[in-house]
Amino acid sequence: MWIVELSFSGAPERVAARPAHRERLTELHRAGEVRMAGPWADDAGALIVFDVPDKATLDTLLAADPYFTTSGVEVTAKREWRPFLS
Repeated sequence: MWIVELSFSGAPERVAARPAHRERLTELHRAGEVRMAGPWADDAGALIVFDVPDKATLDTLLAADPYFTTSGVEVTAKREWRPFLS
């Protein structure tokens, strides 16, 4: 699994791009490629848990969603995660 952490600014482009991004995450969730996703309670950023086999697959999914390059959205971390409980 992979954890992607995002940081947000107040850029209006981010808010405008969010509905399409959430729709894309919902599709990936249905396909089993996203386990969980959501913003921090203060909306300063978000966390997404991807269930994909490798970083190349993760990078392909991120590149397919323009939200990750939208003004006001910064990917601050991409980390492989090996949970032992679920």
